[in-house]
This record gives sequence, C-alpha cells and structure tokens, in this order.
Amino acid sequence: MIYINLALPSGKRKCLALEESSKVGDLKKLAQKAFGQSLVRLVSGGGHVLNDPEKSLEDAGIHDGDHVTAVAQQAKLAATAGAFALWSHGGDRIVTWGHHSVTSNCSAVRNNLGSVQLVQGTRVAVLEESLYDDAYLAGAFAAILEDGSVVTWGQPACGGNSSAVSDQLRNVQQVQATCAAFAALLADGSVATWGNPNYGSDSSAVQDQLRSVQKIEATWGAFVGILSDGSVVTWGNPESGGDSSDVRHQLKNVKQITAAVGAFAATLQDGSVVTWGAGGNSSEVQSQLQKVQQVQSTGGAFAALLEDGSVVTWGHPGFGGNSSAVTDQLRNVREVQATWFAFAAILADGSVVTWGDPHGGGDSSAVQNRLRNVKQIEATNAAFAAILADGSVVTWGEPYTGGNSSEVQSQLQKVQQIQGTAEAFAAIRSDGSLVAWGNTMCGGEFRTHVIDLDTALSRLVE
Repeated sequence: MIYINLALPSGKRKCLALEESSKVGDLKKLAQKAFGQSLVRLVSGGGHVLNDPEKSLEDAGIHDGDHVTAVAQQAKLAATAGAFALWSHGGDRIVTWGHHSVTSNCSAVRNNLGSVQLVQGTRVAVLEESLYDDAYLAGAFAAILEDGSVVTWGQPACGGNSSAVSDQLRNVQQVQATCAAFAALLADGSVATWGNPNYGSDSSAVQDQLRSVQKIEATWGAFVGILSDGSVVTWGNPESGGDSSDVRHQLKNVKQITAAVGAFAATLQDGSVVTWGAGGNSSEVQSQLQKVQQVQSTGGAFAALLEDGSVVTWGHPGFGGNSSAVTDQLRNVREVQATWFAFAAILADGSVVTWGDPHGGGDSSAVQNRLRNVKQIEATNAAFAAILADGSVVTWGEPYTGGNSSEVQSQLQKVQQIQGTAEAFAAIRSDGSLVAWGNTMCGGEFRTHVIDLDTALSRLVE
C-alpha cells in the first residue's frame, strides 16, 4: 500500500491508501468519494496536472507520502429543446435527464468522456416539426474534451452521431449548434460539420471559403463564420440566415455577430448593424441601429440594445416587434432576454420591463412588484425565470413551460445558475443542489424535490 496526502484549496485534507499498482483514475475516484465532491482535476506537488486516468501513479510521478491537490469546480448546465446535461469543467462524468433518447444515448458514450471542457446542446427552438417529431424535441449534445476531441450523443438526426467526421474532430476550439446540426471550429481555422443537412450540416458548398475562421454563430437552421479579415461565410437553411448574398457587399469589417432564432445581425467596426435571414429586414429602423451592444430575438421580432441603454425593435408586433407601449420605460437597459413570443429587459436599477405576447412572457404584471434587484433572466419557449440579488427566483409566462414554479418556490433560494430547455427550467443552488420544474417531457421531472449534485453525479457507473 502507498499513502497519498490529498488536499482541497480550502484546506480540507485526507490521507488516502491505495495499492501500489493503482492508476491516476483510481486515485481520482477515491478522492471523489473521500471528499464527497465531483473533483475535476488532480495536481501533483510539482504542479503537474494528472489528466491521464490510465497512467499508473508511478509513471505519473506520484509516490508514497506525496502531496496532491484536488481542484473542484462548480457544475454547469447545458440544454437542448428536450433535455438537460449537468457537467463540470474538467470532469469525466455527465448527467443527462429529460427526453429518453438523450439520456439513453449518453450511457453509450460515457466511457469516452474525460476532462470535459465544454458541453453544447442543439439550439432550443420551436419548429413545426418539433411539435410532433421526437427527434427535434430531444436534440443532441456535443462535448469538447481537453485533448480537443469531441464526443456526441442524442438523436442522430440532430447531430448525436458524429462518426462521419470523427477523423476531422481534432484540436477543436469551439462547437456551435443549430436545432439539428453542429459545426466545430478547428485550431487551424477550418470547420467540420455534421447532423441534419437541412439545418447546416452540409457545408460542402462553402468549404473552400472556411479558412482562418475566428468564430462561429448559429440560428436555428444556419451557421455563419467570421473570418480573420472581417468578412463572413454563411451556410445552412437560406430562410434562417444561410444565404447572405443580398447583404454580402455590406459584410466587411465585421466585429461581432449575434444569432437570433432565424436571422443574423452583424455589428461592424463603425457600430452599424447589418441583418439578414427570416424577419431580419431592419430597413425601417436602420438609421437607429448605431452603436449596437446586443441583439435578441423572439420567433418573429428583434430587439437591439444600444450603447446609450435604449432599445430598438422591429418585426412582427405580436412577437414583440412593436415596443411603443413601453418605450418610455426602456431607458438604461442592461440586458434583453427573449422567449419565442416576448421580450424582457433588465434595467440598470434591477427592475424589469416586458412586452410582446402576454401569454408567452410579455405580461409580467402579476409578479412586477417582486421583480426588484434582478441579476439575470433565462427563458424557455414561453416563460421567463429571473434570479434576484438574494438568490431567489421569480417566474412568469406560460405555466406548463416553467412559468409556474409554485411547487418548488420554497426551494428556489440561493440560486446561482438557471438553464432552460423548450419547456422546463433547472436551477443550481449555492449549496450544490439542483431544482427543476416545468414540462416533464423536457426535463422538468425533478419539479417536486431537490437533487443533490453529488448524488446525481454518483448515479453514473464509475
């Protein structure tokens, strides 16, 4: 037997006994059990990260009596339209719940997960198909590992199967997703795509142009790549931003691109904005679109937050395209969030202004007196959830999509993070527990009780 002195940065210590033939993975599992936490990384006394679970302790330079630091990080949430994924940066375990096809497929790839750096779900969106088609409701996930490889699971029709491009998925820097396809940005500036060809997986027509790509953004059906020279390349569903030919001459010196549901908005170096895609025609307000800081969208309208804290809207009035009723209130806006049907703006004083379809989150009058000191707002397709400064949560909108949190309201305290699928919310609390509510088919099945993160993670087969 050998004895390893393990310590957390907080000062908590344990002395662990292992067989001399043990591997790094054995030490990590024992450390996780000893501290009751999901430890994501072990660091030797010499500062070397122990990231190969198959390497023996001897080969890793760990000997009897050595000191090792165990670094734990907060869990994170990712979502598709119908499922959640709970993970921790650098960890080797992921918990999924929600649509059955996603959870079952995650089990098949569990042994391939190691030192997860990022988890990306297909874009949450309402499609005509998604109301009836299991595949679109479920979606898929892609995880980038520390070595730059990618592991995928979920519905194959939505990108859950990346075997066709597995040889290309090396040194991946970023993964972006539409509702049914993924695009991976590689270290050399090229791009690999997979999933449903109708929603951006087929980039063959522009593959020669995808060089020196710096960043990728996505709508529900199309991708755009920003190149190093400030130009852009688009592909995917033409109606959702895949065809930028009408504005190509304007797309120069692009600084950033914001992806809405079905359209893109490019902010140029001079602060002006160019839009294209479904509902992206901003000609009526073009003169007002100067010094844009953020663009947000519902299913049929857009809202641009300007540098002076005002908001410019356009698009279908029923989806929030007409904000005239609240124009006087939209001053000193800090952030804008959207459901499929309505907008919510957080003001500098922490209050909230909403507009759009009343049933989809546009009417917050029932909770307006509670919307004070708001730090963050998240959304499902038809409901909002606001985290207040004291860690409590206020919800409104369509009840079955998460707008009614009454069953878990007493548990929604000291909340640090909220994520939404199409019709459910999940919240992580500061004590390391999880609360979920909303449509059970979309991940709201934990709505009546609290799930401890470590308990959830321990459900996985070691």
